[in-house]
Amino acid sequence: MFTSITKKLVLAMSLSLATVGIAEAATLKLSHVRPQGAAIDIDAKQFAEDVSAATEGKLRVKLYAANALGDYTVVQERVGLGAVDMAVQPIASSVDKRFQIVSLPYMVQGWEDAKGKFGPGSVMRETVSSLYQQQGIKVLGAWPVYFGGVALNKQVDGAADSTISKSAKVRVPPIKVFQLLADNVGFIGSPLPFSEAFTAVQTGVVDGVIGSGAEGYFASFRDVTKYYVPLNTHFEVWYLLINEERFNDLKPEQQAAVSQAALNFENRRWATAEKDQVANEQRLADAGATIVEVTPEQIAATAEKVKQNVWPEIVDDIGKEWAEKILNAALAQ
Repeated sequence: MFTSITKKLVLAMSLSLATVGIAEAATLKLSHVRPQGAAIDIDAKQFAEDVSAATEGKLRVKLYAANALGDYTVVQERVGLGAVDMAVQPIASSVDKRFQIVSLPYMVQGWEDAKGKFGPGSVMRETVSSLYQQQGIKVLGAWPVYFGGVALNKQVDGAADSTISKSAKVRVPPIKVFQLLADNVGFIGSPLPFSEAFTAVQTGVVDGVIGSGAEGYFASFRDVTKYYVPLNTHFEVWYLLINEERFNDLKPEQQAAVSQAALNFENRRWATAEKDQVANEQRLADAGATIVEVTPEQIAATAEKVKQNVWPEIVDDIGKEWAEKILNAALAQ
């Protein structure tokens, strides 16, 4: 465990290194998980431009794409320590398993419902912000990504039918909620780190992947995705993060500029995310994948099964009293 003194020393060293050779401008390092040219990279660049313009170049944001500063789990810890200033990426629940509440499958129905439950001012936003704050991280905004699905490297009978037990093995993130999700959709979940997932599918160790959506599968698995099943398994949101002490050290006008740029960053994404999901499903199809037809009835049946079997176990795992309070408030929105 790092003491508060250690954290301050790491932060001080980071700030010192970041300003070497810069007379007036300060630079914030921002990490994200996708290659250059991806939707998040484009939006992050616009965020950086907005910050620079609003501060007349006195505060700059330098992007590090494609996990250049480390895997997102490592980067989250480094943002908390101040070794990385900022990130926009998935939540890493390894530090605090309560984050799994955000990934509960079938919590939302459609994009309008998603914005109500995960947008600014929502119960989930406040919950996520509170959990991050306990790690020394401030949430500036959100970047809604997609509704999830299943990517397969072979045809699987009954792939969209959760009542059928399938012999296909799929990689899931090493997080309990996704393991249970795979099992209840009828697949055999195999927890593997993301870094091993592509090779596992390519070599036949697993037959596919659960835990991402069309955008993620196109970016990282399109060469091994032969079938895509848009089951709307979960709604994924990435958060725009900054080390809290780093933010507090900014001048008031710089804080205002960063906060406004973050709001613009989020609003633009809510306006385009649904169309982007459709476009990424088409990109998968253009790359050779078959998009498996999924009926509303199949989604509803899967949602009901998952809520009955997965939710109670996760709620108990992360703290029943705390989780039920959050869920009841969030579902009422």
